[in-house]
Amino acid sequence: MVVVVALAIEGLVATFGALHEDPSQLPYAASILLAVGLLLAGWGVFVRLNRYAEELEPEAMEAAKREDKKVK
Repeated sequence: MVVVVALAIEGLVATFGALHEDPSQLPYAASILLAVGLLLAGWGVFVRLNRYAEELEPEAMEAAKREDKKVK
């Protein structure tokens, strides 16, 4: 999540910098923002699929959570 937020801020800064200084750099700034959008969409799909997995196999998820507690 931190990487996505940092990239979003970098994309916004690059966009405003390109608008004021060198408009030829605007496609690069747009590509950063597009990458942020793709990362957020991918993360959303991951969370959705993980939720479905938890509903399908609740016993397996509980076993995995118990293993996590052992590792901590």
